[in-house]
Parts: sequence; C-alpha cells; structure tokens
Amino acid sequence: MKSTSSTAASDSPALDHAVPAAPPWAPASPAGLVAVAAATSGLFALLGGHVGPGGLPLLGCWLLGGFVIQLVTAILELKSGNLLGGNTFLFLGGFMMLTGGIEMIMTFNIVAGGGAPDGHLDGYIWAALSLVLWLWTPAYFTPFSLLSVIFALLDVALPVMALVDLGILPGEFMQISAWAFLAVALVAAYFSAAIVVNTVRGKKFYPMP
Repeated sequence: MKSTSSTAASDSPALDHAVPAAPPWAPASPAGLVAVAAATSGLFALLGGHVGPGGLPLLGCWLLGGFVIQLVTAILELKSGNLLGGNTFLFLGGFMMLTGGIEMIMTFNIVAGGGAPDGHLDGYIWAALSLVLWLWTPAYFTPFSLLSVIFALLDVALPVMALVDLGILPGEFMQISAWAFLAVALVAAYFSAAIVVNTVRGKKFYPMP
C-alpha cells in the first residue's frame, strides 16, 4: 500500500517535470565599452584643447550617463563571475565617470562664480588610481586581448594626468594623456562592435586578437 506522501508526489506535475532553467543574461560588456569610448573621446577633446572650459558641464553630463551604463555592466559582470572585468567597470564608473562628471559640473560653477578649485587633490587621487592600474596590469594580459591594449594606454594616460595636476609636469604634457584617451576610445569602440557583431553573426566578422 502506497503512502499518502508518495501518492501525492506521483500526482504532482510540479515534481514530475523539471522546472526549465531561466535563460542566462547576455553580457553587458559591449555597452560598458561604448561608455568608455564616449568618456575618453570627450576627455581627448577637453585635455587636448579642442573644446574650451565651457565644455566642462556638457562632458560632465555625458560622464554621468556613462556611469549608469558602467554600473549595470559591473553588476552583470560580477554576477557572471568575471572578477577582473566586473571590478574594472565598477571603479572606472565610480571614479572616472560619476566623480569626474560631478566634479566637472562643480568646477565650472566654481570658476564661473570667481572661485579657483585646487586641482592638486585630483593629482593625488589619480596617482593612487594609476598605481592600482599598474599593479593590476598583469591580470589584463592574462590572456592578451584588446582589453590589454586599453589598459596599457590607461597606464600612460592616468599617471601623466596625475603628474600634471600635481604640478610636477607642465600642462603641455596633458597632450600625452589626451592622445592616449583618443586611442582608448578607438580601441573600445572597435572591441564593443567585435563582441556584438561576431556573436550575433556567429562568426568572426571583425578580427580580434
């Protein structure tokens, strides 16, 4: 004679049929790379002298938009177990985009009001972030990819920017950071397109190392 519990189990469709697994989330790294491309192209224009100080609040707004994308990307990358990518998008979004965007808008307002913000503080913080990037760099080359190129360029751009803000290097050296940021924008734009197009088409449409 069957027990009540076994009879109930055999009559239960929920136990007879496996619950289908939820489909996996698609990676958001292409969108995160687009945000990097937008931010660094704007930094190239500003630091390279191609736009005046009046562009500060506008670039600040673009950086704040990029922060939203970076935050979502970081959460999804961390959820998928991507330690390096998730943490990288997280701190770039927090420091380069959120903090950078707010600071640009505030700096413009302070200068418009006759004040003079002390940029030396930025130099100390960018120096610390540069040290972090340098120490993390071996991980970005394991294995080599276009992400390795992006962070090799940031390893140049951020320290130079820090040294200029600290007054150790003259302002002319900011051109080095500007052109490094432009190169980052180009590589990030290509990398994001390669991930999306190659995945959707199911073949290597854009070559990737």
